[in-house]
Amino acid sequence: MRSIRRYLIVTLALVLSLATLIIIAVIYQVTHHKAEDVLDVQLSLQGRIVASLLAPGTPEQEYARIARHLDQPGHPSRWFGDEGDAAQTPAAAPSRYHQDERMLTLGFWEADGSPWLMGAEWNDAGPFPAPQRQGYRWETYDGERWRVFSLILDDQQRWLSIGLREGFHDDLSWQLALGNLLPLLIALPALLLLVGLVVHYGLRPLASLSRQVAGRDAGQLGRLQLAVPRELQPLRDALNDFMARLEEALARERRFSADAAHELRTPLAALRVHLDNAVAGERDALPRAQGGIERLQRVVEQLLALVRLDQENDTSPVSVNLLALSQELAAEAWPQAHARDQQLFIDTDEAVWVEGNATELGMLIRNLLDNALRYTPPGGWVSVSMGYADGRAWLRVCDSGPGIDETLLALVTERFRRGSNREVEGSGLGLSIARQVARRQGVTLQLNNRPEGGLAAWLRWSQPTAS
Repeated sequence: MRSIRRYLIVTLALVLSLATLIIIAVIYQVTHHKAEDVLDVQLSLQGRIVASLLAPGTPEQEYARIARHLDQPGHPSRWFGDEGDAAQTPAAAPSRYHQDERMLTLGFWEADGSPWLMGAEWNDAGPFPAPQRQGYRWETYDGERWRVFSLILDDQQRWLSIGLREGFHDDLSWQLALGNLLPLLIALPALLLLVGLVVHYGLRPLASLSRQVAGRDAGQLGRLQLAVPRELQPLRDALNDFMARLEEALARERRFSADAAHELRTPLAALRVHLDNAVAGERDALPRAQGGIERLQRVVEQLLALVRLDQENDTSPVSVNLLALSQELAAEAWPQAHARDQQLFIDTDEAVWVEGNATELGMLIRNLLDNALRYTPPGGWVSVSMGYADGRAWLRVCDSGPGIDETLLALVTERFRRGSNREVEGSGLGLSIARQVARRQGVTLQLNNRPEGGLAAWLRWSQPTAS
């Protein structure tokens, strides 16, 4: 897994670098376009100034004098006389010369396009191409591009063109753009360093939270009280909720282990006593040992059921017919009722449908039936009824037993908690399993003592039944 710090630093550095490149490109394009406009204005202005100095009827010797002043070292200008032959003007050494003057030059043409006067740089590969129309154009000459402005002189007999080398335009654009970008380029390393510091500082609360969690042992499951930024509050709260659930689960497991050990110790001790008596020759010891084994088997089965409920999360809800399910469970429990001369009946004829897990609902009703049959005295009865109230399903298991002491009524659904009647063998797990299954299925389990005697166990579904 990649480092968040490294990812943020590298990503932000790349973003800053890419943004800088985009800014450079945009500024260069804007500067290039603006410089072109400015230089076009300069070409037009200089061309019109030169044109204004040459009145109609200007002597040819004046053009020769202009040609001499346009000479550059190694690049002489040329004046073409009336004969049409190119005549090189006498070289006049410039008193002052700047190398960038090679970037700018001018020329004159006759109305028919024949050359009249060519300035330096426009003679190296023959006369510069004659203009065809007034205005601006790009022209390629001797392998280089020139930005040219052309106009017709007042006498309508000659053309004037003044040109600027493209390289000068590009150099000027880069210099202007670099002047604007130089502060940004100088600041970029500082910005990258600042990004690293900001990321490091911004991740400090996460590092502090990690250290606080890592510094705890298995017994420290209290809430994290570390103040964190708003973005980390959901993570801190999720960790606190997880540790609270973990603490509850560990406490439940410790309590379960202790209670299970206690509950298993009693039948095992009694079983050993009965077996010792059987070895000693007591004839009634074996039936008692068999009863102890059955009780131990029941406790183990219920313990396994509790463990399975704690571990399973998928309830797989389907449509369940409570009437058909109750009839099936009553048929399974009938031998137990018949052995004690008890009556077990279902006093509902119409089907009642609910959404839930058929296996878990069967476990829930089976435990209620088993609990009612075991605590109902011989000759008693257990009934199952069901129906709808306000569009919500309900199911009730009633018995004619002694009921539960009112002080214990709210406690009997806890694990290994039994009622006041200790004559009936039990582990105190049946109603605990029923409560846990009911909670998983979204069903409310309520126990009430009937006024005429016995206990009524109510199951009420919270969701309306779909029609």
